Amino acid sequence: MDEELNRAASLAIELADVDSAARLHERLRQALALPPWYGCNWDAFWDAISGLVPMPRQLRLQGWSDFARRLPEEAAQLSACLEALREAYPHLAPEVLRDA
Repeated sequence: MDEELNRAASLAIELADVDSAARLHERLRQALALPPWYGCNWDAFWDAISGLVPMPRQLRLQGWSDFARRLPEEAAQLSACLEALREAYPHLAPEVLRDA
């Protein structure tokens, strides 16, 4: 499957220092190589991960505990998007690891 050929084996995203929704979306844009016109909101994130960019086979979210304490709503949204991807498109979804 062509989608599999373009997927990185693993990708780590550092979240411990993310202190706003804007910084989170910028970090996601950079780490996942989202297009320059990425809308920096959860609808745009869903559109991107569900077909625009190949997701890695494994996604490690580093500093998750600090991030989730600091921005619980954003953490919940990110988790919901990744879970929805797993449910809707399991062949595109990464294994998600959340590091303390």
